[in-house]
Amino acid sequence: MKRVILIVIDSMGCGAMPDCEEYSDVKECNTLSNVAHAVGGLNIPNLSKLGLANIVQVEGAKRVENPIGQYAKLAEKSKGKDTTTGHWEIAGLLLDKPFRTYPYGFPKEVIDEFIEKTGCGGVLANCPASGTAIIEQLYKEHQRTQYPIVYTSADSVFQIAVDIDVVPLDTLYDWCRIAREILNGEYNTSRVIARPFWMVSGKPVRISKDRRDFSVPPPAKTILNRIEEKNGVVVGIGKIEDIFVKSGVTYAVHTGSNTEGLDLTIKAVQNKLNLKELKVSSRNIFAHERELIFTNLVDTDMLYGHRNDAHGYARAIEEIDSRVPDIIDSMKDDDLLIITADHGCDPTVEGTDHTREYVPLVMYHKNMEPKDLGLIKGFDFISSQIKSWLKM
Repeated sequence: MKRVILIVIDSMGCGAMPDCEEYSDVKECNTLSNVAHAVGGLNIPNLSKLGLANIVQVEGAKRVENPIGQYAKLAEKSKGKDTTTGHWEIAGLLLDKPFRTYPYGFPKEVIDEFIEKTGCGGVLANCPASGTAIIEQLYKEHQRTQYPIVYTSADSVFQIAVDIDVVPLDTLYDWCRIAREILNGEYNTSRVIARPFWMVSGKPVRISKDRRDFSVPPPAKTILNRIEEKNGVVVGIGKIEDIFVKSGVTYAVHTGSNTEGLDLTIKAVQNKLNLKELKVSSRNIFAHERELIFTNLVDTDMLYGHRNDAHGYARAIEEIDSRVPDIIDSMKDDDLLIITADHGCDPTVEGTDHTREYVPLVMYHKNMEPKDLGLIKGFDFISSQIKSWLKM
């Protein structure tokens, strides 16, 4: 059976794209290089061996004369710098029209309809904000009024934060589904994100494992759908199920951290996941001929990029690097490993939003000829590699 292990290190961009200023980003943004410089160097021997440090300068990591993988820098074709756009393009679906953003908050008619349909009574904030900052600012008023905290960013997101001891988690998810319906069509918003939190030692703390993304359904088939059509399965680890709204996803499991995501990925490669418990597809599955293990590691973006925490970001990259040997050692001859990113989120530049950047790509299988693939236009190069490897 042919398999692909595709790992997206969320937001690990590697340099500003030429059109970055159209997205309000500075030309100095370079998530990977700037993080490495900010902490005095990264310890990433395993990713370097695959060729990562040959793509862009990474302080602390030397270029490898004879890497074991193939490597490239990818330029995004689609309009946008968000998670959905990046992942969809990786899966072969391009967007020529960006999702709408709301730099001054959402229109009154959207908020009014949301309040009416949810019965929540009102909302707090309705402005662009850092999630941790706005929750810290408004959690007491939220607890007093029970109104959800609604906020956005430079990305196309409608985020709803609640203390789950005040508003139950199931109610939060219901409110997100209602918002998702309102924000389709004219308002063209990429994601509605549930941001539950609870109180720990008197401070609000977001609950990563219960975050959910309610995305726009893909408007066309992706490589995930085509794998299923060719008697294959797709195992989504992390927020993959949400990004693709289950379309083309056979099995799925959410994660609460990168550590958990890496553990589950290694188990999937070792065929140790209990897939029966993770099934989301309604189709009957017997012996399959192709498999895609598709993992999103979100901590780099959610916990560190958006919070301007370069040191946390560096630790997250180093943790991923430390698990690469476990993945490679578990691979069979018919397995292809692909590691990439979906956009940037440079914690060292002003602002807390995603950045319009190139992304790195490294690929490895046990009989691969090492090669510098240079600059490639289109994240969809990855879907073409998956298609070729799986002989579709």
